[in-house]
Amino acid sequence: MPADQNEVLATVAILTYNGEEYLEQILDALDRQQIDGEFEVLVIDSGSTDRTLEIVRARPHVRLHEIPNSEFGHGKTRNLAARLANGEFVAYLTHDAVPANESWLRELLAPFGTSERVVAVLGKQIPRPLCQPIMKYDIVHAFARFGPDYGTSYFSRGASADSEPVLAAKSFYSDVNSAARRALLLDRIPYRDVRYAEDQMFGRDVIDAGFVKAYAPRAAVVHSNDLTFEEFGHRIFDETVALRQIGTEVPRLSRATLLKHMIKGPVADVPRILRDPEYGRKRKLFWLAANPFYYVRKWRSYDRATRVDLADARSIRKGSLEHRRKTSAGDAA
Repeated sequence: MPADQNEVLATVAILTYNGEEYLEQILDALDRQQIDGEFEVLVIDSGSTDRTLEIVRARPHVRLHEIPNSEFGHGKTRNLAARLANGEFVAYLTHDAVPANESWLRELLAPFGTSERVVAVLGKQIPRPLCQPIMKYDIVHAFARFGPDYGTSYFSRGASADSEPVLAAKSFYSDVNSAARRALLLDRIPYRDVRYAEDQMFGRDVIDAGFVKAYAPRAAVVHSNDLTFEEFGHRIFDETVALRQIGTEVPRLSRATLLKHMIKGPVADVPRILRDPEYGRKRKLFWLAANPFYYVRKWRSYDRATRVDLADARSIRKGSLEHRRKTSAGDAA
């Protein structure tokens, strides 16, 4: 951390909870960053019981701030990071997102220099080589639609009214790998304190306020959620319910349409799996057999999430991965 806090260009904020698996890789990658200007690393931990705190404390240059798990919120903890930060910009990483190159931070901050209206930047995510196909190819497709890897894309409201699908695409945001002007977070558009999808709401707030969001594909991280088969379904449930809770239109699908998705998805993945150089022969055979079950679980979870009463907190907790993890953290404490 620089001696003069006024010289800090950026604060890299990492939110951790039992993040020992990838945390050392993240911190090593940050140590290798090549950038003109000083930056600091801030870790906010919410009650880890593994080696996370030991890993952080072994690096004196990393600032550590601890909060009880009961105080964690996806939005409010990121706002806390902005208040604790010394940098002009706050770059956010989750505890399983590893910067893919030595220019990650420089590329993530570069779009801010093009205009004062650029207030938020989204970086690319590269799925881990052995990630489940259903998630791996979804991540690749999701980020490919925002623009080519060789340039930066900018998004803002058009002169005429955007359709809801276009506006949703423009405002898409993921704080797995992102950065924002600290002044914006403190004074104008803080993250909302919601249960889930705080990043989607932030992206929408940025666009609605007339600002510009940038997509910087060369600011890439290696990231995909390491979920069990059971957790995968609960995660789909959480994401779908969260979109409904923030007012996004999520259509209910007929049984025929659900069945079509359950069949069409794994069939389309067959050639991808066979051509995927990151899967060995045995893993290809495994995923050819297992992938259809993931699609069934995905669309069943989606269906439940579109039909659950948003006022029925008990049913939402029952289907929620987030609630299960919160409960587990409380039991551990």
